[in-house]
Amino acid sequence: MKKVLVIAGPTAAGKTGFSLVMAEKLNAEIISGDSIQVYKGLDIGSGKVTKEEMGDIPHHLIDILSPKDSYSSADFQHMAREIIDNTDTPMIICGGTGLYLKACLYDYTFNKEEEGPSTDPALEQYSNEELYEMLRKIDPVQLQKIHVNNRKRLMRSLTIAQRSGKAQSEIEREQSHEMVYDAFIAGCTMDRAKLHERINRRVDMMFEAGLKQEIERLLEEGVTFTDASMQGIGYWEWEAYFQGNMSEDEVREEIKKHSRQFAKRQYTWFNHQMPVHWFDISDEKETKNMISEIEAWHKHVLRAERN
Repeated sequence: MKKVLVIAGPTAAGKTGFSLVMAEKLNAEIISGDSIQVYKGLDIGSGKVTKEEMGDIPHHLIDILSPKDSYSSADFQHMAREIIDNTDTPMIICGGTGLYLKACLYDYTFNKEEEGPSTDPALEQYSNEELYEMLRKIDPVQLQKIHVNNRKRLMRSLTIAQRSGKAQSEIEREQSHEMVYDAFIAGCTMDRAKLHERINRRVDMMFEAGLKQEIERLLEEGVTFTDASMQGIGYWEWEAYFQGNMSEDEVREEIKKHSRQFAKRQYTWFNHQMPVHWFDISDEKETKNMISEIEAWHKHVLRAERN
């Protein structure tokens, strides 16, 4: 089995910085496990790592798609595995999109109903709230992973259920859930109050860096709020502003609120879905211990490969 280090955790917990530290120590490359950072031009709102931060460390699956393209967990599985399987360089997956990580690390097989971006056109006539209620009746388990405003994912789950005759969550349960890589999953965490403070500060910094101007440029280039690229937190909240129904300060508070809610959902998801080694990244001693634990795992895997 190939070895893969995964840096997981909630939004704004410090995953990017820690992945850069570990890439230096392990002489590794980094694969972004984020669902929005693949899009060119969506930089500020996605918290994309900068060229300066990257330094000489190669990064994959960043800035590879047009904002008009679609991107799914099946796409990530295919592309990430292609990178991992065709190089001898140690790989680190950094990101908080749990379903993407699971699709890559586990023996998850996508059914024909799940492949590609297609959705049932008949669902277009319904509002987000109506789609949400429809999915609640068909697949309440899957609904827990989807925000009411994530229209594409709501339609996707409904389409899968219609075409396969099975709820998407049931299809996922039928997988054997065995890892296809020797993966160590390090989870960045911290006290909830500290995390909320970091989230709020991060959103403020995005606004100072020109998030509004980034949205305006994307709209001028023909990107719309119905495109998959604009479904991420930090982007879709702006639709109400540009419709004249919300102030800039209200958008700021909405992004902060949704980011905090998303962080809570991420904790819940990871704790139920993957064997995460959590550590308090704000605690210097815990961080050093985690680095030592990862380095010991890395050396053990190398010895096993030689034998």
